[in-house]
Amino acid sequence: MRKLEYTFKTDTLFKMLFVQYPELLKKLVHHCINLEVIVAELLGISLEDIGQFVIRNPEMPPENLGDKFCRLDINMTVNGQRVDLEVQVCNEGDYPERVMYYWAREFSSALLTGQGYSTLPRTIVISIIDFPLFECEEYHSFFQPLEVMRHTLLSDKMGFHFFELPKLPSDVGEDDMLLLWLSLFKAETEEELEKIKKMEVPIMSQAITASSEFREKERLRAKARHDEAQALHNARREEKFDIAKKMLDMDMTSDQITKVTGLTQAEIESLRMPI
Repeated sequence: MRKLEYTFKTDTLFKMLFVQYPELLKKLVHHCINLEVIVAELLGISLEDIGQFVIRNPEMPPENLGDKFCRLDINMTVNGQRVDLEVQVCNEGDYPERVMYYWAREFSSALLTGQGYSTLPRTIVISIIDFPLFECEEYHSFFQPLEVMRHTLLSDKMGFHFFELPKLPSDVGEDDMLLLWLSLFKAETEEELEKIKKMEVPIMSQAITASSEFREKERLRAKARHDEAQALHNARREEKFDIAKKMLDMDMTSDQITKVTGLTQAEIESLRMPI
């Protein structure tokens, strides 16, 4: 099995891909949110009915690039609702509490000065997580605030979706778009991506092709960074040799030169040899 160097969940591919190709993100969010028709018949948004779709945080802070522990998220406004899509790779503990914090921050920040509480938008957090979180077999869980005895819904303005990738079924049909998207996030090897690609589902092929373009660009960027680092290393090394030559001209000992430059005794002795 050939491991993927970049996956849809462990690096900046997730955010860069969906910000650069918002139509892919719109289709992904459609399949995630539309589960509420099955779970509670609350939204029932079809792709054609998504009239407003705005990505509110398209930037990726430079300090997070390449950090496998960074929290990858995309904040969106979908038909007046606030939707926060989270991808979490490692279970760093207290994840439900963290998700509630993300929700509270999004929900409360939507209330402008002078507005009534009724204007607060429905706010949904969708978490795609690469670890088991709940003691159940189902890969999808949906939470809302309910009265514990009567199960009366307190408000539909709070909602949490959790998709646990380790619980996905091994066989996915080409007609199950939600599972296909989640399988794309779960894929760790070239073979797994190729299995999805062979289904010839247009949107999946588009996502995989776009990710391949990103991987090639990232490979070239990594090579450029390596070449730059190597050139800097060589320049610093050459500088050390120049300093060592000057110290030899001043009749300083090899031990003294080693302490200043960090060059080995053999390297220093090679400078004593006539050209």
